[in-house]
Amino acid sequence: MTGSARVVVIGGGVMGTSIAYHLARAGVPDVVLVERDELASGSTSRAAGGVRAQFSDELNIQLGARSLEAFARFGEELGQDIGLHRVGYLFLLSTPEEVAAFEDGVRLQNALGVPSRLIDPAEARRLSPLITTDGLLAAAFSPDDGHCTPESVVQGYAAGARRHGATLLRHREVTGIETRGDAITAVVTCQGRIATDTVVCAAGAWSRAVGAMVGVDLPVQPLRRQIAVTETVPGLPPELPMTIDFTTSLYFHTEGPGLLLLGMSDPDEIPGFATTTHDRWIPRLSEAMERRAPALLDLRRTGGWAGLYEITPDHNALIGEARSCSRFLYATGFSGHGFLQGPAVGEVIRDLYLGRVPFVDISPLSVERFTADAPRPEVNLV
Repeated sequence: MTGSARVVVIGGGVMGTSIAYHLARAGVPDVVLVERDELASGSTSRAAGGVRAQFSDELNIQLGARSLEAFARFGEELGQDIGLHRVGYLFLLSTPEEVAAFEDGVRLQNALGVPSRLIDPAEARRLSPLITTDGLLAAAFSPDDGHCTPESVVQGYAAGARRHGATLLRHREVTGIETRGDAITAVVTCQGRIATDTVVCAAGAWSRAVGAMVGVDLPVQPLRRQIAVTETVPGLPPELPMTIDFTTSLYFHTEGPGLLLLGMSDPDEIPGFATTTHDRWIPRLSEAMERRAPALLDLRRTGGWAGLYEITPDHNALIGEARSCSRFLYATGFSGHGFLQGPAVGEVIRDLYLGRVPFVDISPLSVERFTADAPRPEVNLV
């Protein structure tokens, strides 16, 4: 394959397909997306599907809220049912420090139009009856949050991008990026060369290798995260929120007719690209369930999977355009909140490419913040 493109987007997950859609819809001709496997086959297909605006960082709140608006109109705009359930996010808080941090977060979220609020333990249990309130001090809840189906979002964006003239190439691993001086001249794939002067890296956990092709250090590490699915739980309330025990990171939400999807972080996990499942995390998972949701201990696990988080040093995204190479744009390193920010980031990258002012100033999320010793940590991580 030898051809040309105005823009080559690397990565066929939610970020890449959203970017391709927004570029093509804006009238950018010859947008080409290259994906080394199937669309959504990387981190997107293994995401828990949560969507929210409850963050501690102002930019993340704005990106999350903007994306929630896009998810709400997704069916109308793109003709794709994404299984959106706006049942809310419920963060369970067990220490004074957590309560204080979320009080600050709720004030900032409210100032930006997000209807989050602190609630008492009794109301938290009414919303999520599988939990126990022993040791619980408070909870934070926002009814606009929820969850949807990641693969459906990718399918919708992919179909929309094609309708607007974009080309999506699967099974096209990128093996190199050619440059002349500091300018990009082509993307080289396993099936040929695509002449272009613009590349957008949306390769998720694999982004560091893509950046290295043009001498840009994208400090992204892959980290395995596991999810389990339980047997059907009779009598689950249909509006059960995404429930997160913030102290342990244990979370759960409904998945299909009465099933529960649950997971948590594993501090013993070593960075790497392994996505096989293992049971080493189960004792810690069981301990967290016994502490905060003992009803889950009686449920039989019926399945599960592992996927990759794309972790940066401050657990916040990398969004911007490289200064050392023209034109290399990037949207990666979301550290677990990439799926839920995909719609808004697609808009931002479109505007950066077109020279427009995005709806939010994302310059603090550029990769240069690390060389400038200006990290931007996100606290509300799952």
